[in-house]
Amino acid sequence: MARFEAVVLPHLDAAYTLARYLMRNASDADDVVQDACLRALKYFDGFRGEAGTSARAWLLTIVRNTAHTWRERHRPEALAVEFDEREHSEAIAERDPEAKETLGRALERLAPEFREVIVLRELQGLSYKEIGDVTGVPVGTVMSRLSRARARLQEALREEEVR
Repeated sequence: MARFEAVVLPHLDAAYTLARYLMRNASDADDVVQDACLRALKYFDGFRGEAGTSARAWLLTIVRNTAHTWRERHRPEALAVEFDEREHSEAIAERDPEAKETLGRALERLAPEFREVIVLRELQGLSYKEIGDVTGVPVGTVMSRLSRARARLQEALREEEVR
């Protein structure tokens, strides 16, 4: 149990941030992270990595898969609550609260697979390889999704400015 705590606990903030962006509300994100931690504990004997970045990618993969499973189980009511960007990106809020709101609405408009890679790369700081490990896609796919996600985010931001 001590090894599990040493390996997993340092990455709980990253796990929650990813869950928050994937689930769009705090309550569902809490449920997903809790379920993911239980799954991680259950299968921890199979973890062969180090306590650093491989542990982070391993945990974020579990969070991602748990979020997808959770959304499938709760499909009719899933995503009913709008994502509250105010809980994240405090640096943006301090400089320009209106910009933060605009960014939140633009992120909200992205498809889940695009929002996911943006969050993993820009907010979590994962490498392309780590994103590939988390999402289960090749590095080339990660790169193309990021490119498309950035283009669609820019387009969504331009549309938000027009509003």
